[in-house]
Amino acid sequence: MVAKHSGSEERPEQDGLGKTPFLHPDEAADYLRITRRALENFRVTGKGPPYRKHGGRVVYHIEDLEAWSNDRRYRSRSDKDHS
Repeated sequence: MVAKHSGSEERPEQDGLGKTPFLHPDEAADYLRITRRALENFRVTGKGPPYRKHGGRVVYHIEDLEAWSNDRRYRSRSDKDHS
């Protein structure tokens, strides 16, 4: 089940529990519009958004995803650090 949040993005709902700010890797990748494989590679290399482990499962807090994405906002190619 999916619920709307501010803006045009969607947030998942847990059945019977309401909205959750925690996304599973597939949901987080969809939210960021990248592949799950890319998200996993970012996690392994330490270049991805912060993640947490709940009961041994990797989850991403939606605010961490937004902050990570905002850190990658550029106005032009010259703004980007090409290192």
